[in-house]
Amino acid sequence: MRKLLHNRGFLPGFGMTMGYTIIYLSLLVLIPLSVLFLKASTLSWEHFIGTILDSRVLASIRVSIVTSFFAACVNAVFGVLVAWVLARYDFYGKRIIDGIVDLPFALPTAVGGIALTSIYAENGWVGQYLAEWGIKVAYTPLGIWVALTFIGLPFVVRTVQPVLQDWDLQMEEAAATLGATRWNTFTRVILPHLLPAVITGFALAFARALGEYGSVVFISGNMPLKTEIVPLLIMTKLEQFDYAGATAIATVMLVVSFIMLLIINYLQWRINKFDAAR
Repeated sequence: MRKLLHNRGFLPGFGMTMGYTIIYLSLLVLIPLSVLFLKASTLSWEHFIGTILDSRVLASIRVSIVTSFFAACVNAVFGVLVAWVLARYDFYGKRIIDGIVDLPFALPTAVGGIALTSIYAENGWVGQYLAEWGIKVAYTPLGIWVALTFIGLPFVVRTVQPVLQDWDLQMEEAAATLGATRWNTFTRVILPHLLPAVITGFALAFARALGEYGSVVFISGNMPLKTEIVPLLIMTKLEQFDYAGATAIATVMLVVSFIMLLIINYLQWRINKFDAAR
């Protein structure tokens, strides 16, 4: 009986559950993405390349990728720090801080963008002090980076935090017994165990930032060739009834996202293989 339950699981049958899984993923993911590629295939090669190599399109792709990458890098560092504090320490107001981490998930992105713009504008609470040092945040690529960091932080924290909570503290005690310093214990014992989760959080934050629109559209200033992001350019193409151009740009960003996910999965596979061999 136990063997039967182990083989079949608690859900009603592999065939039925697998069928629902395929239908669900097809309707929500596979079919829409396939239609996008089919629409792009109707464009002539000259039209497709001409659209992608336009200076405005290349500038928007560069802004989106660069700001998303650096925002994900910052979140990969400080997200681990936040997750460490929440997982390792008990203090007054911990639940409040733990809830604040999820705020970018629950908050409408447009609301977040308006709040960040009002705070970091030259007459804002924070922006006025930065302006004294000659630092302008709102309506610059720096403002885009701030907005993308804001919406990406929860992905890293929520990916790393469960790993830290399930971590066996006896491993650290054994390292300390063998004479390892705190820094050596973290870099050689804890960090290798956390690295797959950090990479996953980085990938999620990066992917989320690439497609972000609401929180960026206000603080970026939307200046072509300077602070225009790809989602905004796609919306502009659609408003101008340039469906072919919007499809071409969306297809390129979809390919970039696929390549990024493949690279991240490959790195995770290599890390897990290296850990298993140790």
